[in-house]
Amino acid sequence: MVKGNSKNNKWMRRYRTFFLIGVVILSFQIFLALKFLSINKTAVEPKDNKWLSMNFEELDQEIEIHSSDNFKASHDYEVSAAIQKSKQKDKANYTHLLKYDDLDFVPVCQISAKEAVSAINRAKTQQCKQIIANITCLSNRNDLYPKELKSTCPTGEFVAGRDLGCFKDEKNFRLLTGYFGVNKNDNSPKFCIKLCLQSGFPYAGVQYGNECFCGIDDPPLTLKIPDSSCNMKCPGDSHATCGGNYTVNIYHTGIKRFIPQNAISESSNDTKKPVKIVFLLTLNGRALRQVKRLLKILYHRDHYYYIHIDIRQDYLYRELLHLEQILPNVRLTRQRFATIWGGASLLEMLRSCMWELLNIKDWKWDFVLNLSESDFPVKPISKLSEFLSLNKNRNFVKSHGREVQRFIQKQGLDKTFVECEYRMWRIGDRTLPAGIQLDGGSDWIALSRNFVEYVAQPYPDDLIAGLLRIFKHTLLPAESFFHTALRNSKFCDTYIDNNLHVTNWKRKLGCKCQYKHIVDWCGCSPNNFRPDDWARIQNTLVRQLYFARKFESTVNQAVILQLELWLHNLDSPSKEVPNLHGYWQSIYHHRDLEINQNDGLLTLSNSVKRSYLKSLKDPTDCDLTLVEVTSYHHNDSYIYTLFMYSLAADRVEIAVKPKRRLSLLKNSTLMDRLDLLMVTSDYDQKEQLSRNFLRVLTPFSEPVLVYGFSRWSSNSRVYNLTSIWVGPDGHLYDVVEFFVDQSSVAGGVKSGLKQPILPGTWSVKVLYKNTQLAEVKFPILPLDTYNGSPAKVHQLTYLNRGSKEKKDLKNSLFDKFLPSTEQKQHLRATSDLNTQKTGDELAAWIDQLFAMFYKIAQTCGTICGLQLDSCEQTHWSSLAPDPKSAIGTSKGTTGSFDVW
Repeated sequence: MVKGNSKNNKWMRRYRTFFLIGVVILSFQIFLALKFLSINKTAVEPKDNKWLSMNFEELDQEIEIHSSDNFKASHDYEVSAAIQKSKQKDKANYTHLLKYDDLDFVPVCQISAKEAVSAINRAKTQQCKQIIANITCLSNRNDLYPKELKSTCPTGEFVAGRDLGCFKDEKNFRLLTGYFGVNKNDNSPKFCIKLCLQSGFPYAGVQYGNECFCGIDDPPLTLKIPDSSCNMKCPGDSHATCGGNYTVNIYHTGIKRFIPQNAISESSNDTKKPVKIVFLLTLNGRALRQVKRLLKILYHRDHYYYIHIDIRQDYLYRELLHLEQILPNVRLTRQRFATIWGGASLLEMLRSCMWELLNIKDWKWDFVLNLSESDFPVKPISKLSEFLSLNKNRNFVKSHGREVQRFIQKQGLDKTFVECEYRMWRIGDRTLPAGIQLDGGSDWIALSRNFVEYVAQPYPDDLIAGLLRIFKHTLLPAESFFHTALRNSKFCDTYIDNNLHVTNWKRKLGCKCQYKHIVDWCGCSPNNFRPDDWARIQNTLVRQLYFARKFESTVNQAVILQLELWLHNLDSPSKEVPNLHGYWQSIYHHRDLEINQNDGLLTLSNSVKRSYLKSLKDPTDCDLTLVEVTSYHHNDSYIYTLFMYSLAADRVEIAVKPKRRLSLLKNSTLMDRLDLLMVTSDYDQKEQLSRNFLRVLTPFSEPVLVYGFSRWSSNSRVYNLTSIWVGPDGHLYDVVEFFVDQSSVAGGVKSGLKQPILPGTWSVKVLYKNTQLAEVKFPILPLDTYNGSPAKVHQLTYLNRGSKEKKDLKNSLFDKFLPSTEQKQHLRATSDLNTQKTGDELAAWIDQLFAMFYKIAQTCGTICGLQLDSCEQTHWSSLAPDPKSAIGTSKGTTGSFDVW
């Protein structure tokens, strides 16, 4: 007995340390569990209705987390999967709470998921908040989406779930090589079969308990082993086995290997009846002349042109409507939608237009092909017609070309989105239905009439009805709906992996999350073609590609001219073309039915009018009315902004340009390379230019310091620069650091100025190592217009008083670059007086700023009894001839337009 106790004591002494460590760990885990329970209780039962909201930066981080690849391809990655699971648990416990005080309704369910809470809290209108809440509750009850859909694509002898047996596998020579994932909670044959089917694989295999493999090749029977060798239990189904150590249970998923069809490019049969194509033009913006130029090169009397214009674009709709009277095969749809990037409304619009096309009795078409104002053909339309005639009844879509599960994550297909307030709100995760393959890629498509009849009808079959329920709450639905419908329907053998387009992708520039203001996701967008990209267009010559995108005349028009000449086998225009290198784009028209007026532009137009009238000898009876404002570009450079005014039958057009208010440090190596330094807004990171060409900044603008450098050598150094933003009152309002090197020679530095910004003359000083390199001055224009109408006195108090937030730092390094205390007092007093001005005094202040920062460069027309140069005879006026963008009646035996 003593001997036994001695052994026990010896054992306890030996393992006492490990025992104590175990007790500490257990105690700590109990403490954490109690802590988490306390947090969850607080989340469910908040006190005093003081609700918390989600930080948008946290949402951005979540986007990155959910877009990452969670699966690895080896047993060694179990630790990584465990870490991922731990992160997911932590996120589940981190609950954000709804601001019930901001709601005028009671949600029909408890909403605690942070993405849904964030969306509701950020939405502006009660209607949108309630839509998001209702969809969230449907999703929580699993009533939003179908749980399973049935594919009607013929599968031959493949049977879903058929057990092929247990097979020997090897680490370096896997039987199923298409996809691999680890799931320690849900893995089972059923789970893996669903995932592999969704990814388009005929075979699914479960191994080592938590591993799922997918593949396309038949497992060799020589490697089949007894079923008893696959003996590990499945975490998602205790009654099933999931392989073993390098042994795998393999199953049929129920689909056969998908192989896209090859398009026919040549045929010995010359009797093919030419197909008729509907070019479905989905237009947005104000690029009227570019749209007309596109129509001229596309037009043929044997084809059809159906135009949808965003319902918010009154100008473009109004200016194109007359085409219906002069061209019998051109029509504009009256059922118009407000479409946004990535929005569900885009798919709704496309299906609506397709259904209308099917019901136009006198249009007998074979294909519908969608284009935007940013597209342009790279081959004659006759070549496209010949090609599609050889491939009648086939469907052209471009697939993503990557592993499907990776595509689902990157595309956000495993998330639920809600569209309202012209925005896509992300509200949480979702489970996609079983039974179908997911596919997607480009939303530029060419579809046969038979397939369009199938997907566009108002009362579709169960498959299309189910897909519509899914894609109604999907980001970028037009990029996946048609692909997925093709892969899973009776039309699956008509799928051709080609959207007939070459796209100018420059991922480094195009993936800047530039759409975050309208969607809770980071997306990418292609760049505009420029002459430097010409080789990509030339490479389409021997390929089955007929269009290129994107083109934008305000970015570069030279490449469009080069393409037009190429299409007509010309080195130069066949005749003299007036204003060949000029481009005009309207930015305001008095007949526009805009909801949000450009008050800054209207305020400036009033000053332009007053400044012009002051130059006349007798302006007393000259009351001008603003008609239109146009941006004029020549040789791909912004030249003027044109203000057209009318008085009875007379019209005058005034060309205005901004002045350069820039001073540079002499003998500076960096400043010697400077090509551009200005403050403006609407900076496009993708194209590295500002779209606010006139640089009109108001108290509600978001100013950006735009810079550009040239002559950069490969061994140049990195410059860490500082920009300090000094207000009209002499105070420091913001400090923003940025760097410049050979990889960032162009860019924009966004200020953090709080709105409304104090009106008056501002300056940005660029510093390097406590030395001022440059100073650029710019105006924040006080407003005399509010929502398109003259502002009232009480509105001016809000519009022009500015924000009081500054970044004055006592004893800071920037003091020597700021006005002295006495100068600040004077500037502050002057600024206070200016912001209180109304009526004539306000107008005089605006005119003073206009004279400092703008210049009237040209005028034309007849006004107030004064005969100026004829606008039609100038090279710059919006009334000057522009035959390259003019549409009259068609002519010629083919019904096509003249080249110019």
